[in-house]
Amino acid sequence: MSEVHLPAHSTLISHQNLMDTSTSCASTSTATLKRAASESFESDDQPVRKRLKEDSDQGMDMTVDEQRSRDSKVADELSEELQCGCCSELVYRPVLVMPCQHFFCGSCCSLWIRNGGTNCPACRGISTVVTPFRALQGFVDTLVRLAPQKARTERERQQADEIYTAGTILRIPSPKELSPEPNLTQNPDLAYPCPHCPANNPHGWRCPQAIVDPVADPDHAWHLEDGNPPGHGACANCDNILALEAPVTSKCDFCQLHFCGINIPGRCSAAPLPMQHPHGFTNIPDLIESAEIYDSFEGNTYEVELVFDYLRNNNVAPRNIYRSASPSTPFHSHELTVNHLWQIVGHVQQQPRTFIPLVESDVFSEIHGSGQIPQGPFNRICRACASDVLLWGLKDWWIRERKKGLLDEAILRRPDCANGSQCQRQKDAAHAREFNHVIAPPVPQEPGIHITEASSSGPAPLAASTSVDVVANLVMPPTQPTGSTQNLRSMSTLSFLLNASDTEEAATLPTIAQVLHSSSASDIREAIDAFTA
Repeated sequence: MSEVHLPAHSTLISHQNLMDTSTSCASTSTATLKRAASESFESDDQPVRKRLKEDSDQGMDMTVDEQRSRDSKVADELSEELQCGCCSELVYRPVLVMPCQHFFCGSCCSLWIRNGGTNCPACRGISTVVTPFRALQGFVDTLVRLAPQKARTERERQQADEIYTAGTILRIPSPKELSPEPNLTQNPDLAYPCPHCPANNPHGWRCPQAIVDPVADPDHAWHLEDGNPPGHGACANCDNILALEAPVTSKCDFCQLHFCGINIPGRCSAAPLPMQHPHGFTNIPDLIESAEIYDSFEGNTYEVELVFDYLRNNNVAPRNIYRSASPSTPFHSHELTVNHLWQIVGHVQQQPRTFIPLVESDVFSEIHGSGQIPQGPFNRICRACASDVLLWGLKDWWIRERKKGLLDEAILRRPDCANGSQCQRQKDAAHAREFNHVIAPPVPQEPGIHITEASSSGPAPLAASTSVDVVANLVMPPTQPTGSTQNLRSMSTLSFLLNASDTEEAATLPTIAQVLHSSSASDIREAIDAFTA
């Protein structure tokens, strides 16, 4: 039996050994094929989750930067497309020119039209109307929200809003008729027919003494060395020959020069006093660039700067200083009569001698030369003379304007300089800042004079004084409203008579009072002539 069972036992052992050997080999083989763990996996300093988060953050940062770069590029490209063709900046208050459909800033297009533009600034095509471009305004607003740095500055927006009001429709004027080409072959020594000389001229009036055309009839040509042709003169603005009696011809009552009223509208004419524009003084910058205004204030640059600041803060144009009515006062307003006294023309017109003192002071001597001094009436004025009136009366206007109390209290409380407007130190800014040199001329007074009787039938005598107010009580009732037109006119008359009298004696005042009391209130000149007779 043992022989029978030995092989089986041996087989079992062998099989068991084989199984153990196989298992050992498999384990050995498996251990050899596995890859070793990475050092980063085995390290505890940088966990896997932290690394994944950092990679994600870096990716997001790159995405944000790329997005910002794309947005900035789009904003730049869009702002270039939305540039105004005039100022080359982002369009502000865009308007559309029809029919070419080019767009511009509303203020740029307004200035273009004001300066004589009659077509599109971009293509020069014929244009008729300018309308607000509301669709484009939405794009501009969106761009400014996304890129605020592209917006126009606050100062630029304020200046543009002063020129153009959003939503306004602008009309482009039709092109003016072209001036005839100059005839370079004309003889400068001969007179040629004026616009009113031809029989079928378009002006509806013909010269009674027409000038002979030297081309058609050289034998009867008029030589300019003999002076102007009969009934004709030269326009003071364009130098062309004009007809003196033509309906469109006007004459300045100050410089006595004539204007044709044809060639350059608004310039070749002498307009009524309140309607004229002072030459070279359209706006405040024109005043700033003028050297004559500093001469009006004896070189006191500090006081001139105060005037400029006042004009800017109150939006007062030079024409509003010159003209006879305040721009803020309606024509039908009851305040018109009082307010217009503050302006230069209106104030001078209220004086007894009106503009005669200006003429006598040689304000217009460079214009009318050594000719006869005009004595009025002064109804029409040219642009050059209007500028002279503006510069002549600007300082007195400033004295009256300061009485309104609209200036800073520190400026109004400056003590008067002892030397007044003749001070040699007023050109010094520190001295001009400390003292006031723009002083109203004082009313002449004589202390200690008693008025006993004005006339046998006149009012009761008054207390001792020689002021204008005292004399006014002799000829005007005390109940006269202060500031009324009659009161102001009478006060101006009294001031003139006091200053015009040759004598300083006490008897002068009763004489003045008697003359004024007996003179007609409607004719101031009668009182003046009666006193000076």
